[in-house]
Amino acid sequence: MDVTAYMAGLGQQARAAARQMAKANTGAKNAALVAIAQAISQQRERLLAANQQDLEQGRNNGLDAALLDRLELTPARLDNMVEGLHQVAALPDPVGEISEMNYRPSGIQVGKMRVPLGVIGIIYESRPNVTVEAASLCLKAGNATILRGGSEAIHSNQAISRCIADGLEQAGLPPTAVQIVETTDRAAVGELITMPQYVDVIVPRGGKGLIERISNEARVPVIKHLDGICHVYIDAEADPEKAINIAINAKTHRYGVCNAMETLLVHAAVADLLLPTLAQRYGAKGVTLRGCEQTRGIIDCEAATEADWHTEYLAPVLAIRVVADIDAAIDHIARYSSQHTESIVTENYTLARRFLTEVDSSSVMVNASTRFADGFEYGLGAEIGISTDKIHARGPVGLNGLTSQKYIVLGDGHIRN
Repeated sequence: MDVTAYMAGLGQQARAAARQMAKANTGAKNAALVAIAQAISQQRERLLAANQQDLEQGRNNGLDAALLDRLELTPARLDNMVEGLHQVAALPDPVGEISEMNYRPSGIQVGKMRVPLGVIGIIYESRPNVTVEAASLCLKAGNATILRGGSEAIHSNQAISRCIADGLEQAGLPPTAVQIVETTDRAAVGELITMPQYVDVIVPRGGKGLIERISNEARVPVIKHLDGICHVYIDAEADPEKAINIAINAKTHRYGVCNAMETLLVHAAVADLLLPTLAQRYGAKGVTLRGCEQTRGIIDCEAATEADWHTEYLAPVLAIRVVADIDAAIDHIARYSSQHTESIVTENYTLARRFLTEVDSSSVMVNASTRFADGFEYGLGAEIGISTDKIHARGPVGLNGLTSQKYIVLGDGHIRN
């Protein structure tokens, strides 16, 4: 296969479909989402059979248990896909929303209209349910999308893409609005991220290696976060019960997620009070602790190295540092944070406001677990991912993050003097 020609063909079809999607009304988009949900429900056996092909191939290729679990489609996961499609259909449509209209001295009205981004390329690994999640959000936001899933899920993704195409056709929308890259050739990724004439935005979802490669090689804008080195700072004026519950939840609710706490900062004034209890609770959950010198003077744990402050563990491992005050905590976060999510636990309103103002991350919290940094929890419905960039979208990227804005001007024969 000529991968360059193949990808250019997908790009041309996506660009043409994007023009149709941009003018599609909410009813048509919602009808497509519901029709896709129905197609998945009706074709469950075919989807599960295709997934079994991928699972068998994965076992033969030596995929570990965790990757096989991510790859597997179960009846419950299919149910979740169907439910997710209905949830996206129920979300407000951002496209065409007009805001900030005001009259200028010249008499014209100036405002902004929300519009689709155009063609979105999404590159992801393992989980075939991402195919439906990504397609549904892009579709509802009026975009066309090119999806490049992992080679280990090729049969599952191809089967899902047929359901998506069926649903789009039933709603009178172009089936090429959602296209799956059907070659496993790695060169396809290189083509996708260097086609600015066809692709407007790239969204990588996967490990740090994948995202670094995309960021370094892409010739189109990228919505991404590299890693989630998230912090919780327990202040001297924290409520002890709140502090312990938040610190435990932020680390142990789920380990392999980007919004899990990786470093705990504790004010020296409360370290003796809180760290023994925290160590006991973490120990009961099998969490390995790595602490600074002060921490190790209070609890029995491994010594933290400089590398620990830079590490996203995605595992039951936690780095702990005792700090002198909020300034030291903010300085630590400024140096080591990946600008994903940080939280302060304190009853001091003034210090909470300082933390919110001075900490430069995509989500900053007061008296709440970092695990809340999630599109669903923020009321966005679903999310395409989380961005730690500062331009366009920042934090969980939902429907609004898959749109842009253009200025609109209303006049009545006005001319400029």
